[in-house]
Amino acid sequence: MTKRFLLAALLLAACGQSSGGSADAAQRPPRPANAQTALFAGGCFWSAERDIEAVPGVVEAVSGFAGGRVANPSYEQVVRGGTGHVEAVRVTFDPARISYRELARRFLRTIDPTDRGGQFCDRGENYRTAIFALNAAQRRDAEAARAEANRILRGRVVTPVRGAARFYPAEAYHQDYARRNPAAYGRYRRGCGKDARIRAIWGAQGAAH
Repeated sequence: MTKRFLLAALLLAACGQSSGGSADAAQRPPRPANAQTALFAGGCFWSAERDIEAVPGVVEAVSGFAGGRVANPSYEQVVRGGTGHVEAVRVTFDPARISYRELARRFLRTIDPTDRGGQFCDRGENYRTAIFALNAAQRRDAEAARAEANRILRGRVVTPVRGAARFYPAEAYHQDYARRNPAAYGRYRRGCGKDARIRAIWGAQGAAH
């Protein structure tokens, strides 16, 4: 089951309920004064958001788009193709609890970094993976994390480290989708075969969700 097949049901459900923004904000831990930002593309942003928020030290992840040519794209525009955008998550993290390098390292273990055509059952340019380095220090650490993954996976890593890109948040009904819609998301994730593929690639090092 791909995310595209769930879109119609998702839109219908979104029309009948609020985005839950105020409730979601109340459940998040307070933002530390020294919080930093990372930007990752990990295929389906529902999964990328869910998995990276499980990493200790991550405060929040927001689903959206990055890397393309179109300003303020809609989900439908990105899915149709031609915008150059990939689905991405903007991650707020506490550097006192997790370094950027370790965060990038953990991110790579939540995806299939050997797949250049998408992720799992979601295929196409908007599902390609990337680490967007937002400054020179992030690029250095991201390249180190990528090199380590490439050694472990015997030279098969294709996930690039890209330069800084503008991030555009996705529509409200995409935010925290996995948490707000556990049954539908569970069917999607199982049908997509993500966890089985992560285990096949990373073994015990892969994210366990």
